[in-house]
Amino acid sequence: MPAISFQAVSKTYAARRSGGSLLAVDRVSLDIEQGEFFGLLGPNGAGKTTLISMLAGLSQPTSGRVGVLGHDVQKDFAAARRLVGMVPQELVFDPFFSVRETLQIQSGYFGVKNNGPWIDELLHSLGLTDKADANMRQLSGGMKRRVLVAQALVHKPPVIVLDEPTAGVDIELRQQLWDYVQELNRQGVTVVLTTHYLEEAEQLCDRIAIINHGQLIANKPTRELVGMAREKAVVLTLDRDVTSAPTHEAFEKTELVGDRTVEITYNKDRMNAGEVLSVIQGLGLGIVDVTTKEADLEDVFLRLTSSS
Repeated sequence: MPAISFQAVSKTYAARRSGGSLLAVDRVSLDIEQGEFFGLLGPNGAGKTTLISMLAGLSQPTSGRVGVLGHDVQKDFAAARRLVGMVPQELVFDPFFSVRETLQIQSGYFGVKNNGPWIDELLHSLGLTDKADANMRQLSGGMKRRVLVAQALVHKPPVIVLDEPTAGVDIELRQQLWDYVQELNRQGVTVVLTTHYLEEAEQLCDRIAIINHGQLIANKPTRELVGMAREKAVVLTLDRDVTSAPTHEAFEKTELVGDRTVEITYNKDRMNAGEVLSVIQGLGLGIVDVTTKEADLEDVFLRLTSSS
C-alpha cells in the first residue's frame, strides 16, 4: 500500500467577505509510495499547505479521502497521526521548557515512554546536544527549527513531512539536516518535502509533484520531469568584440553577457548545439570556446505553472 494516498481530494473554504467560496484543492489524486523521497512543489497559494493540513488532520477535506499506510485520516485519526512526523513551516514552540523537556513532552503525546536514549541520539544527530538543557526562548531560529525536526521524529514515525524545513536557515544547518534526512530515507522512512528551494528538490527527491491553483499539474520521477524542459543554452566566446548579440529565427533568445561572450537559448526539438555553432559561424563569427547549460527543475516549474 502507499505511504500516503490522496484520493480525489477537494477542499473548499467559505469566503466571509464575498459570501462565496474558495476552492483551495481541486480533486487531487496522488499516491506516495513507501520509502520515497517525494517533493511537493507549487507557487505560494497553490494548495500545498492545505494538502498537508488535511494529511495532519488539522483540516478536513470537503470531499475525497486521505490515507496513511491504509489508515483513513478522518475515520482512524489516532492511528494515522502516529504514523506521521510533521515539521511545520512556522516556528511553533513552548517558551517555558528546555529542549529535552520539549522532546519528552512530545513523546508523551504519542504515548512513548522511557525513550531517553533515542532523544539523546536525536540531539546528537541534529547538533543539539549542547543545547539540551537550554530554554527554547534562548535558541536561535535555526536551532529552534532543529528542535522541530527532532519533535517530528521523537516517536519514530515511518513517514515524515517537511514543510519548508530550511527556510531562513544557514548553509551548515541545511547540509546537516539533509544528511540526516537522507540517512533516515535510506533506512526506509518515507520523506515528503515542500520547498521553494527548487535545487534542493531536484537534488534530493526521487519523484516530484507540482500543484497549481489547487490542481495537480505534474507527477513524475525527477529526472523525467527535468527532461520535459525543451530549452537548452550554449555560451559562446567569440574571436572578436561584438556590440550586439547575433540573432537567428531559430534562436529562442540571445543575450550579450560580455564583449566577446554571448548566450544563446534554443529549442532542442528544433535544433541541436552543433547547428547553433554552424549558424554563428555562418554569420562570419569565429568561436573560441563553447560551454553548454542544461535545463533544470526551475525551468520546468516556471513553464508549467505559468501555463496552467
